[in-house]
Amino acid sequence: MPLAMSTDLKFGLFLLNTCLSTGPTAAARIARLAESSGFDSIWAPEHVVLPDPRVRPSPMDPDEPILDPLIALAFLAAHTTSLRLGTGIVILPQRNPLVLAKQVASLDSLSQGRLILGVGAGYLEPEMSAIGVPMAERGGRTDEFLAAMDQLWYEQRPAYAGRFVRFSGVTAYPRPRRVPIVVGGESPAAHRRAIQRGHGWYGFALDLAQTAAQLEGLRHAEACYERPLHLGPLEVSVTPTSTPDRATAQRYAELGVHRLILRPGRELDEAGLVSFVTETSRTLIAP
Repeated sequence: MPLAMSTDLKFGLFLLNTCLSTGPTAAARIARLAESSGFDSIWAPEHVVLPDPRVRPSPMDPDEPILDPLIALAFLAAHTTSLRLGTGIVILPQRNPLVLAKQVASLDSLSQGRLILGVGAGYLEPEMSAIGVPMAERGGRTDEFLAAMDQLWYEQRPAYAGRFVRFSGVTAYPRPRRVPIVVGGESPAAHRRAIQRGHGWYGFALDLAQTAAQLEGLRHAEACYERPLHLGPLEVSVTPTSTPDRATAQRYAELGVHRLILRPGRELDEAGLVSFVTETSRTLIAP
């Protein structure tokens, strides 16, 4: 059974590539503080472009800065030693899968195996259209790109022939260690993708009831689709709607969540982020 109750809840920190997009010194300080305060990971989201003017369901105003997650995490990898580095998430159908595979393998090598690759199919139509990806194709592209990257990373003679990507007679080194794939999304297709291809699943801005519903969806997918044995148990990560107290965090764990990825306010300055990390460590992480 890939879904199991969590016995040791982990905590991640979200949004560093937006909160600190103009301050590398501050970003490095916050990452080091998170590492020393007991956070197991930091997570960076992605939007390549944003609709201007803002339209639903865009999560950000068009003039809000956001750094490329892989570049931001590569910078933070150089300033930390044990902190896991998660993309939360890369919008996979917007990427060239062979280029992304090289970037992921490079960051995995430079961070000595600390990268967690979170991926999703995307949801923001103006962004997709600007990049040239039809919304109707995003699911198919996501599935093919995951399979193609897997070939390039782990097969002796990589080759793939699909509708959206096709290659043979090429290879790429360095090969990564087994990069954990975390699938984001709340649709049945995302649940199926997590069961078939993910080491983990990530749900964003979910309260307890919403989390329980998503876990039920994952269990349904588990019953419908075969899970490769090498993937092991599915690790569930959730960003709560707000920072929980210790009792609420434990209720997430009892539902089957393994990691809570906490989201500080984007309006916080460096001092506010230091306070957020310090306070959440004291109230949630410290024994």
